[in-house]
Amino acid sequence: MNLASILAFIITAHFAVSPSSAAFAPPDNYLINCGSVETTTVDNRDFKGDSSSPGSAFLSAAGSSSIAVQNPNSYPGLSDLYRTARVFTSVSRYEFGVTKNGTHMVRLHFFAFNSQKHDLGLAQFNVSVNGYPILSGFSVDRTKNGKIKEFFVNVQDVKVVVVFTPLGRLGIAFVNAIEVISAPDELIADGAQLVRTSGPENYVGLRSKILETLHRINVGGAKITPFNDTLWRDWIPDEEFLVVKNAAKRVSRSTPPNYEQGGATRETAPDQVYITAQVMNMADVISSALFNISWVFPLSPDNSRYFVRMHFCDFVSTMPHQLYFNVYINNYSAIADLDLSAVTFNSLATPYYKDFVVDSNSLNSIRVSVGPSSLSIPGKVNAILNGLEIMRIMNNDGLGSQGGSKKKRTWILVGAILGGFFFICFVVLAFLLMGKCMKKEKPKQKPAESSAWSPLTVRGSSYTKVSEGTTTASLAHNLGLKISFAEIQYATNSFDKKLIIGSGGFGMVFKGVLQDGTEVAVKRGVPGSRQGLPEFQTEITVLSKIRHRHLVSLIGYCEEQSEMILVYEFMEKGALKSHLYGTGMPPLSWKQRLEICIGSARGLHYLHTGSAQGIIHRDVKSTNILLDENYVAKVADFGLSRAGPCLDETHVSTGVKGSFGYLDPEYFKRQQLTDKSDVYSFGVVLFEVLCARPAIDPLLSREQVNLAEWAMLWQKRGMLEQIVDPFLTGKIKTDSLRKFGDTATKCLADYGVDRPTMGDVLWNLEYALQLQETGMSREPHEDSSTNATEIPVPVLIPRIPSTTVRIDEDNTDQSSSDMSTSKVFSQLITSEGR
Repeated sequence: MNLASILAFIITAHFAVSPSSAAFAPPDNYLINCGSVETTTVDNRDFKGDSSSPGSAFLSAAGSSSIAVQNPNSYPGLSDLYRTARVFTSVSRYEFGVTKNGTHMVRLHFFAFNSQKHDLGLAQFNVSVNGYPILSGFSVDRTKNGKIKEFFVNVQDVKVVVVFTPLGRLGIAFVNAIEVISAPDELIADGAQLVRTSGPENYVGLRSKILETLHRINVGGAKITPFNDTLWRDWIPDEEFLVVKNAAKRVSRSTPPNYEQGGATRETAPDQVYITAQVMNMADVISSALFNISWVFPLSPDNSRYFVRMHFCDFVSTMPHQLYFNVYINNYSAIADLDLSAVTFNSLATPYYKDFVVDSNSLNSIRVSVGPSSLSIPGKVNAILNGLEIMRIMNNDGLGSQGGSKKKRTWILVGAILGGFFFICFVVLAFLLMGKCMKKEKPKQKPAESSAWSPLTVRGSSYTKVSEGTTTASLAHNLGLKISFAEIQYATNSFDKKLIIGSGGFGMVFKGVLQDGTEVAVKRGVPGSRQGLPEFQTEITVLSKIRHRHLVSLIGYCEEQSEMILVYEFMEKGALKSHLYGTGMPPLSWKQRLEICIGSARGLHYLHTGSAQGIIHRDVKSTNILLDENYVAKVADFGLSRAGPCLDETHVSTGVKGSFGYLDPEYFKRQQLTDKSDVYSFGVVLFEVLCARPAIDPLLSREQVNLAEWAMLWQKRGMLEQIVDPFLTGKIKTDSLRKFGDTATKCLADYGVDRPTMGDVLWNLEYALQLQETGMSREPHEDSSTNATEIPVPVLIPRIPSTTVRIDEDNTDQSSSDMSTSKVFSQLITSEGR
């Protein structure tokens, strides 16, 4: 046993001391020890004997008998579950009442032992669940251990019925133990990514299928028993499936993973899966060689589709955005340039999983590979995999209950009667509508199934107070934010790939056009996945309460068919970042850059001062500042936003979220969030605007990697002009550059108390613009470093009061240009909704 194996064993033993299985309490939890009169405790769970009074209540089998192992000493170490069996000589069933519909795990335990009455190794039989066959012509090989067949079944009935039908010469069926357990609601999402030759596509409908577990692998770790899994699953090591064992190196950590972001829970997979992994073994290969780590998993050759879930947890990187790698299934690209820190909101050691559906194409195996990306940082080339699950998707269309032909005929008759009734009602309603239409003609909707909806129209000061306690769903619904999936399909031409204008951790962004001709940006989460649910809910909550000229407006959202879709106003010029570097776009003038910074500062100032608590953005960066067709800046992406501290508090204690390179060091160290954390991030953006380079560039020298540190170094030397964007050389007036650099530097103070407010930042940026355009100074400001005696002309632009909020300057109702804190976080209401 090598050192890695010993370490993995110690880690597993450590977690086994306090099992986590108590963390999940399923509504339905049936554990049956078949053929026994006793209750047997296995993995800290009690299996009731089906020959006992409570257990026999589930069994309906006139032609059945119980048998037991004759000589227990012949099977040392055999689980007590496999020492008895229930044998059927005719069609028999177990029935289990269901208290909550949804996905259930059905596990059947088999061990083929020989008794005086029956040789179970010769048994052949069928098994069905709620009328659908899950095992056909099934027989059990003679092994020293038991065999478990596990299925995930979407139950929409009042009971689960498991039927055994004997076949073959002997005409017997058997089972040793049965488990019927409710699964967590979000364990199996309805959608996944379909991997095929033509490229990735969306697959929807997983929850309506029966899934049969074939492989469950703890990559890089030891075997995990049901005792150490909250859903009582077995996970086996990956060694036997590795194609080239020397290509992989086992790694592990001793501390539990961070489940706060990433979408995974301990029900998705236990801790031990996420604290062990296989990575690229660079020690045994040429340092410049590029290779993949590959695993091959055997299948029964058929034309089935397979569900593949891959588990990841980056605990090998020392900072976010170090690890980029590619994922392949059957040699097709499944994920390109995967950056785990990007999908886990810049956190490390955070569990994340991704679901796929693949065609077998009559192959007898599935090949899974991970390997380096073209974006891999030199010296940091690597790839990682922590766990893997493979399940057969069983085509159970028409899955029904075990009610018999009489029950089916009854439902057919009821359906016919109801259908006739509704048809008559439909005809009457149609005539009434036709009569009404003759009086007044109405415009037609383009998609027939879409709901009536129109975008929000700004009408002066039609604001109303929104209760802070309103839930996301009710708030958004009451404001008319819900948009039908059909409407969004129409707007995006069924999510045409040609309309993709961006992508991120949440999903793809499409350009769309609504029925009234309004251009929108449609951000679509991965269909069926709920991993971005917190971000989705936060975005709706925040943007449904606020509206400002310099904040991107939320037009609506959709959550039909397990979708998470957000619809925003379309920003013609895209992200600020794309106008600064890396895209070849025409450079912005210094005046344009100042106006963009001023607009962004106004939006953030509104967030911070709009209520007693205010809102902290938490992810201010150049990609989250968007520009409309007139280069007006609007702050976007509020998925990480948090309400600020209450009046009697100084900060909000919360886990660290944000983007690497923009993150407030004080917040990072103390996990104490304030609005000054946004100020720090905005300071980085200011230098990004001035220097036209990324916040972090690992390809530069050590001194230049971090933009904030590098720029402040030149600012302290009094030589900031040496690092400005070459396009701006000689085009910035000295006083304007001095004021801008001084403002950015103050934003980047180590401690929040030493940083200016966003109101102060806004005042100084407007001052920098005035100095650029007129060369005139203005009256001293509490955050200004200009000496009052040097100011010859009084200023006409006052500082924005911190007790009021500046609303859209171009509002038609001028009386609403300033609003008291009692009216902020309000929403325009129209009769049409929005």
